[in-house]
Amino acid sequence: MKKQTFFLMVIGVLFSCNKNDDSINLESEIIGSWKLIQMTGSIPNSETTGSEMDWQETYQLNSNGTFQKSRERDGVVTEVSGTYNLTDNSKEQLLELNFNSESEIIGSCTSNIKETMIFQSETIFYNSWNACDGPGLKYEKIE
Repeated sequence: MKKQTFFLMVIGVLFSCNKNDDSINLESEIIGSWKLIQMTGSIPNSETTGSEMDWQETYQLNSNGTFQKSRERDGVVTEVSGTYNLTDNSKEQLLELNFNSESEIIGSCTSNIKETMIFQSETIFYNSWNACDGPGLKYEKIE
């Protein structure tokens, strides 16, 4: 009887596991402000942080699926907005940002109106722009 009970418990545990257990639950965690905390270039050891970065930047992700991106560079603030969605590929969770219009502050390899961010953790994401010689940009959730 003990063997049967143990066997049923093992089977129950195995079938209760979900293949997405390793993924980050981001549905509600992404809402809020995200701030640029690090820039890297294509030259090794070219990392900058804080006020040493070429610009300061934030994303505000709203619960209704919209966002606003704001960049301050040389005292000039540029803002753009759009909608976002979360997707999973086979290796990582992605944040796709679809802008309402083209802007010089959109950093993308493939489109003038779309950015893709890759989640490192629930509080850190980074862009995919560096895959095509753009700067590597890392963001942290601040609220």
